Amino acid sequence: MNIDTLNGAATDLGGKLKEGIGAATGNDKLRGQGKADQLGGTVQKTYGDAKDAFETTVRPLIDQARQFARERPFLAATLAGVAAIAVVNTLRGE
Repeated sequence: MNIDTLNGAATDLGGKLKEGIGAATGNDKLRGQGKADQLGGTVQKTYGDAKDAFETTVRPLIDQARQFARERPFLAATLAGVAAIAVVNTLRGE
C-alpha cells in the first residue's frame, strides 16, 4: 500500500463524513462538496492501487529483462532486432 492509496481512502472517508453532515443539516453545498471529495478520493485510491499492481507485476519483469541483457548482451540485442523487424513488418502490413 502506498501513500496515494492511503490519502485516497482518507479523502473518501472525509467526503462521506461531509456528505453525512450536509444531509443531516440540510446543507446541499456541503453534501455536494462531500460527494466531490469522495470522487477525488476514489480516483486517488484507484491510482495508488494501479501503482501497487505495476510494482508487483510489471517491475519484476523489467528487472528480469535487465538482468538477461546484462548476462547475455548479444542474445538480447539479437532478440530486440528480431522484435523490431516483426513490428516494422506488422506496421507495413506484411
